[in-house]
Amino acid sequence: MSPVAIVTGAAGGMGSAVSRRLRDAGWTVAGFDRVRASDVDLALQVDVADEADVAAAVAAVERDLGAVEAFVSAAGHYESIPLTDVTDEQAARMLRVHLGGFFAGSRAVLPGMLERGAGAIVAIASELAVGGGARDSHYAAVKGAVLGAMRSLAVEVAPSGVRVNAVAPGPTNTPMLAPDSPWRDEAYLATLPTRALAEPDDVALCVEFLLDAGSFVTGETLHPNSGAVI
Repeated sequence: MSPVAIVTGAAGGMGSAVSRRLRDAGWTVAGFDRVRASDVDLALQVDVADEADVAAAVAAVERDLGAVEAFVSAAGHYESIPLTDVTDEQAARMLRVHLGGFFAGSRAVLPGMLERGAGAIVAIASELAVGGGARDSHYAAVKGAVLGAMRSLAVEVAPSGVRVNAVAPGPTNTPMLAPDSPWRDEAYLATLPTRALAEPDDVALCVEFLLDAGSFVTGETLHPNSGAVI
C-alpha cells in the first residue's frame, strides 16, 4: 500500500509540482486548495487558514486513503508592497495563510504521526526569510516565522520519530511571480550564479528528498535559490 501525503496549495505553482513529483514516486496524494487540484488522488477544497476546515479535511483523508505519513505546507500567496502601505488586513491574512496554514495542518496530522512513531512534515518557506528584499517586509517576516516554528517543532517531535524540515526557494517560475516582476528581468537574472530562475520541479525534488531519502534529516532548510543567497 502506497504511503499517503497531504499537500496544501496543490492546485498550482509549487504545490502542483510537489503533488506530481510525489505521485510519480509512488505516494498517494491528497491535495488541499481553494479550488480542486487535478494532479492528486483526492482533491478537497480547503481554506488552510481555517483550522476547523483543515481538521475536517485531514479526517476525510484518513478515512478515505489511510494514515497520513507526510504533510507538505505549500499554500501561500505573495504581495510586493512597501511596509508603509501594508494594511492590517493584508498583514493578518499573510500570517493566517502561511504560518496559520502550517500550524493548522501540523496540528491535524501530528496526533496520528506521534501515535505511530513516524511521519514527516515539510514547510515551504522563502529565500526572502534569509536574505530579505525591498517591499517584502510582511511576506519575509511571516516566512521567517515559519522557519522558526519548523525548527522548534522539529526538536519537539524528533524523540517520537517525526521529522520536520523546510524548503526556502528563491524566485521560481510559477504563476505567483508576475510577468512584470523585476525578478524576471534579464538584469536580475544576470546577478544569479545560475543565470536562471528555479523551476517548480526543482522545489519538488527537495521536498521529495526531505520526505523520503532524508530519513535522518530534521530541523533543516534546503535552499533551491539559483545561488541568490550563499
